[in-house]
Amino acid sequence: MLIHIVGGGPRYLLPDLRSYDGNDVQWVGVDRGTKTLLDFGFHPVRAFGDFDSLPSEEVARLQKMLPELDIWPSEKDKTDMEIALDWAVEQTDGAIRLFGATGGRLDHLFGNVELLLKYAERPIELIDRQNVLTVHLPGVHTVVRDERYRYVSYIPISETVTELTLIGFKYPLTNCHISRGSTLCISNELIQSSGTFSFSEGILMMIRSSDFAGCP
Repeated sequence: MLIHIVGGGPRYLLPDLRSYDGNDVQWVGVDRGTKTLLDFGFHPVRAFGDFDSLPSEEVARLQKMLPELDIWPSEKDKTDMEIALDWAVEQTDGAIRLFGATGGRLDHLFGNVELLLKYAERPIELIDRQNVLTVHLPGVHTVVRDERYRYVSYIPISETVTELTLIGFKYPLTNCHISRGSTLCISNELIQSSGTFSFSEGILMMIRSSDFAGCP
């Protein structure tokens, strides 16, 4: 089972959610993202949030349509996205994808990246129209070339990432140590159908990106 969570980020940054649907997918709404799901024709299995970004009459409509609506107070110790993600990791060992989690307020964006660090051992992707962001622990990881996301960047999240090795890339590396703040591994590209990255210590963020000429 895959769980796809849709937040309330700007809609122009969303990919076509229908291309991510399937029989093994369960959709979850977060605050205004719940309305986004309904507009795409999806019925969320659960919806979480304080829903303070929607007019009261819209919230009342959602309550009638969705018995699964889980309304939280606006004053709480977790974001709406964290509440939804905490629930999701209890439901499945499979992949979890976050949509509508970028753009707009930067505090929301960085908060959502922190959630990937919280569950770094889980396969979680943060996806928008232009990027796919994942967090990785030490080991050997395979990357398959995807023309939708030409550029592949690696950013150290821990103080140091040791013995980083990139194979199958335009700019390969062998047992390189990179420190937090380094831009050494920004805007690389795969030159084969697939490649690998590996490291022995630290936490590494991978961002797969495309150039994007769109606007709101």
